Amino acid sequence: MDGTQILTLGLEAPWILKDQHLDTSVSPHRLDLYVEAERGSLYPCPECGKACPAHDFADKTWRHLNFFQHHCYLHARVPRTKCPEHGVKRIEVPWARPGSDFTLLFEQAAMSLVKEMPVLAVSRQLEISDKRLWRIMHHYVGRMLGELDLSNVATAGVDETASRRGHGVPRYAAQAGAGDLRRTRPRQGRHRGL
Repeated sequence: MDGTQILTLGLEAPWILKDQHLDTSVSPHRLDLYVEAERGSLYPCPECGKACPAHDFADKTWRHLNFFQHHCYLHARVPRTKCPEHGVKRIEVPWARPGSDFTLLFEQAAMSLVKEMPVLAVSRQLEISDKRLWRIMHHYVGRMLGELDLSNVATAGVDETASRRGHGVPRYAAQAGAGDLRRTRPRQGRHRGL
């Protein structure tokens, strides 16, 4: 296995790693990976999945997991497809969710750390702002809450002993039979991760 294979990121056709550049003149050092699609490639329409030609391209950048101590950024020219049925639509890249400035692997690592550490400590470790980390968390927690099925909840319980001991634990209650989750009081103080 050579260095190029290590950096391929598990890319599949039509995407290939075209170039990489390590900048040691900045601190922290920065590794930039440039991904391109093979010339003349067809891309799936985001609506119907039909293979369509590219209409135009936009340069996008995502923060990836650090490569050793170097910050790593992934750059790509992301096409909009020209579908005869749905018109011009931006495609989704396989390494990042739509609208995110981070790769899926970076977000996965961030969410794993947040389960074990306070948000501020994780943001310092990943060297991103806590606001950006909260946005990642809100996306995934919101998605999971949206998929939460409480239709079979008959009763709910709240742990009041923790609040008597001075713990700032956010408490939730499920309304019997309604199938929704409700906060019983607003959060107070500094918040820890999930």
